[in-house]
Amino acid sequence: MNIITFGLNHKTAPIEIREKLYLNSTQQELLLSELKGNPAVLEGCVLSTCNRVEVYARVIDLDIDIRSLMRLIFQIKKVAYTEDFDKYFYVYSGHAAIRHLFAVAAGLDSLVIGEEQILGQVKLSFAKAKESGMLHRYFNILSDMAIRSGKKARNETNISFGGSSLSWAAVVKAEEIFGDLSNRTILVIGAGEMSELAVGHIQNKTFRKLYLMNRTQSNAQALANRCGGEAVPFCDLKEILSEADVCLCSAGAPHYLVECDIVKRVMTSRGGRPLVFIDLSMPRNIDPYVASIENVRLYQIDDLKEVVDSSMKLRSEAILAVNRIIEDKLREYQLKVQKLEQADRARLGDPSHIHHPTN
Repeated sequence: MNIITFGLNHKTAPIEIREKLYLNSTQQELLLSELKGNPAVLEGCVLSTCNRVEVYARVIDLDIDIRSLMRLIFQIKKVAYTEDFDKYFYVYSGHAAIRHLFAVAAGLDSLVIGEEQILGQVKLSFAKAKESGMLHRYFNILSDMAIRSGKKARNETNISFGGSSLSWAAVVKAEEIFGDLSNRTILVIGAGEMSELAVGHIQNKTFRKLYLMNRTQSNAQALANRCGGEAVPFCDLKEILSEADVCLCSAGAPHYLVECDIVKRVMTSRGGRPLVFIDLSMPRNIDPYVASIENVRLYQIDDLKEVVDSSMKLRSEAILAVNRIIEDKLREYQLKVQKLEQADRARLGDPSHIHHPTN
C-alpha cells in the first residue's frame, strides 16, 4: 500500500509557521499540478485549513524523496526552505497514513475534537484532486472510506458533544471573559462558514447588539438576513470598534484587516473600557501587536485550546468508539484494495490487458 502523507498541524507547528505555509484554493491547485507532473506520484490530494497543511499521495515507491515533495509547498508560498522547518512536519506511510486520514475526517485530529467543518474540508480536497486529474481508482476508494468513517463517527458517537467548532470555542471564550454577553456589543468580521457558525452560537445567547462586517457588503447583508444583526460597511470599522466589546474575525484576507494603529486610536476614546479580539482567520487578519495595547485582549486559534480541553471529559468515551470505527474502516479499505490489486494482477497476466497507470 504505497500511500504516504506529510504535513504539519496545530500540534506540531505554532500559528506563525502554519500561516506562512497555508495554501489558499489557487495554491492548492498549483501544488496538485506539481504533484501530477512528478512521475513518482500516481494519485494525490492536498488538505489546507486553519489547523493543517497536508499532502496525501499514492506513490510508485515508498522510498520516494519526501523532502523534495515537501519543498514544493515552500516554492509555491515563496518561503525559503531551511532544515529548521523539518521539526514541524510529520510523515506517515502505509496503514499509518490511511489511519491518519480517517482520524482527520472523523475530527479526532482537530483542535476542537469532533469539529464538523473538517469533514467538508476533506470532501473538498478530494473534489479538487478529482478536478485536477489526481483522483483515480485507489484514491476514489480512499476518499469514499474517509468520508464514510467521518460520517459514521458523528452519527453513531458523541464525538461532537458539547460544541464542535472553533466558532463555538470563540463564543465560549468571550462568555468566560465577560461572564455573559447580555449587555455586550459584538462585531463579527467575515461572512463565511466559520463566521456564520459563530453568529449561530451568538444567536443562542442574550446580547445587546450584533454587527456583521465583510469586505463585500452584500455578503454581510446576506448573513444579516439569515441570522439577524446589522450589516455595516468596512469603512465604518473604527466607529464600530469604538462601540464594540468583542470583535470576532474570520475573514480569510491575505493581510491584516484590523491594524494596530487603528486600535490605538479607537482605545483613546473608550475611557478604559476593555476590548476583546478573537482572530479565527488563517492567515491571521488581526495584527498580533494589538495585544500590547492597554485594555486590549487578543485571542488567536491556538489560545482556544483551554476552552476545548474543558469539554474533553464529555468526549473521552466517544474517542474510543471513533477509533474502533476507524480500525473497521481501515480493514474494509484493505479488503477493497486487495481485490483491486488481484484484478490488476489478473489483467497483467494477459498481455492484451496490460494496465498502464495514468497520472
